[in-house]
Amino acid sequence: MSETLAIIPARGGSKGIPRKNSRPLAGKPLLAWTIEAAQEAAHINRVLVSTDDLVIARIAQDYGADVLMRPDELATDTASSEAALLHALETLAANENYHPAVLAFLQCTAPLTTPADIDGTVNLIRQGGYDTAVTMIPYHYFLWRDAGDGRMTGINHEATRRLRRQEREPEFQEVGAVYAMRVEGFLAHRFRFFGRIGKYVVPPLRAFEIDEPADWPVAEALMVGTGRAKAVPPATAVAHPPTARLAAIRAIVTDFDGVLTDNKVLVDQDGRETVVCSRGDGWGIDLLKKAGYHVACISTETNPVVAARCQKLGIPYWQGQTDKLSALTSFLAAHNLPPEACLYVGNDTNDAACLRHVGVAVVPQDATPEVKPLADWVTAVTGGNGVLREIAHYLLSVHEGEVA
Repeated sequence: MSETLAIIPARGGSKGIPRKNSRPLAGKPLLAWTIEAAQEAAHINRVLVSTDDLVIARIAQDYGADVLMRPDELATDTASSEAALLHALETLAANENYHPAVLAFLQCTAPLTTPADIDGTVNLIRQGGYDTAVTMIPYHYFLWRDAGDGRMTGINHEATRRLRRQEREPEFQEVGAVYAMRVEGFLAHRFRFFGRIGKYVVPPLRAFEIDEPADWPVAEALMVGTGRAKAVPPATAVAHPPTARLAAIRAIVTDFDGVLTDNKVLVDQDGRETVVCSRGDGWGIDLLKKAGYHVACISTETNPVVAARCQKLGIPYWQGQTDKLSALTSFLAAHNLPPEACLYVGNDTNDAACLRHVGVAVVPQDATPEVKPLADWVTAVTGGNGVLREIAHYLLSVHEGEVA
């Protein structure tokens, strides 16, 4: 049997855990663990992430996966996984004439999945004669159902007859980690289970799935305990980037809210909004400008406070900017500067594309968890408390005598 394609659906939205798929787990974005497992699996020829989210798309590309953007209607809470899989297969067939024989459907909410788990499940299709297969664990527990009026009745056992484990028929619980299926049959049935179904048994300790916030620390502990990941120390200031990279910087571009402010807003009785900024940042920006750096601000915020503050600081600015990367590239082009000559400061997911684009990416200490892994430098201070002052102090100490 020939080509095997692994598809990892990863939406940007999540009700239980906001932005779950891009959130760092044990030092990497959650999605990255499944991508790496798929890439290391011997039977997987290609890894593709189906997403509606640009941050997730960039993470997938950074970790070596192909990306297919799916329509918004296939990324809702009610859209089925099958819909995303079918969209990917049909799009690849139409655009690339690509027709894999086997599909491995992987869920990144099961980060303890190993390459062996993927290979074992896929091999049931490739060599075991099964049409579909799924990871499972042995199940030995007694299930009950509420029969009404507070009365309970047994589901997988007789309430009046208590059999020992070895006397009972073996049962298995599905683990939502790896599903494999013949593509021809899947396209015909349009559902993950059809024909002859096989099981690949995984150890219960590796069957953990992340669904609720309380699952997150348990998953991290299991990742470390099973050897899938090394212990990650608490987030503190990251060591500064190499001097050579800092020496190449000629422009500093910053977000507004969460960097020049503490990301909070004060609202008076008439609905007017005000923010608090640090005078230290104003001083830092002034020092950078005097040293010859180009400084600018790009913000999605439409409040006039952005313009008022930036005009007082004497720096160019873009506000109400939904595509920050376009503004950034335009600014660099206007000054004939390559991305490597830019240091970008941002604190949230709408800064991710810019943080990935530049030579040095900086985030404040209290930046969102999704963007901290993108940072070359996490400042010692939080947003609104002198982030630009800290950057200016260190940059000027590195560049002393080098900047005209």
